[in-house]
Amino acid sequence: MNKDILTDILKAVADGGLDIDAARQRLADMAMEDIDFAHIDHHRSLRKGFPEVIFGEGKSAAQIVGIMERMQLQEQVLLVTRVDAVKAAAVLERFAEARYDTEARMIVWQRAPLPKTGLGTILVVSAGTSDIPVAREACLTADAMGNVVKSVFDVGVAGIHRLMAHRSLLEEARVLIVVAGMEGALPSVVAGMVSRPVIAVPTSVGYGVNLGGLTALFGMLTSCSSNVAVVNIDNGFGAGYMAASINQP
Repeated sequence: MNKDILTDILKAVADGGLDIDAARQRLADMAMEDIDFAHIDHHRSLRKGFPEVIFGEGKSAAQIVGIMERMQLQEQVLLVTRVDAVKAAAVLERFAEARYDTEARMIVWQRAPLPKTGLGTILVVSAGTSDIPVAREACLTADAMGNVVKSVFDVGVAGIHRLMAHRSLLEEARVLIVVAGMEGALPSVVAGMVSRPVIAVPTSVGYGVNLGGLTALFGMLTSCSSNVAVVNIDNGFGAGYMAASINQP
């Protein structure tokens, strides 16, 4: 339950349009709801400004639908991450108004388009084309949280002149997310060019001693650029969420 819905309920009671028993019933599950296979944290929007996000990997389509059915009664936007195409198709049969992004493997449901409340632009940069799925997850997350999001893809250090062509975008962004696999060098380069916070996202893209993203992770953690912070391997969602938190008023 978000602040707007709670305010509407309280105003309705104060104006006499909603009786106390009805209001009590609507508020009964305000904090948490037990639906057997999940304990839904309805209070998260009030605490953190954004509802609980559903991690789709390991959940069945029926479980995802069950959680969404209860959450959509109290929320304006829902995100489901790490959903394969088969499960997504089943979910969209129930929520036809939702959309599925095949690259990000993410479902986004919105009651209505949300206003952009972020203080500036969030720019998502990917080192390679193979890093785009993780970058798209970051883009969709930050966008759903009320931010203007722009992206620049495939501008890694193997051809650094490609990045320089977008220097004005880099300098205008209020927060930057840089996604890279292989040796994970791009965040250090970008952070050395701007004064804004850079959120580095290592990906599991790479050969052999990339070690499933560990090499990129270690490289980012040991960056010599002081305005770099690092999230977990392939965690585009976490980067998008953190960038949105930084960019809010």
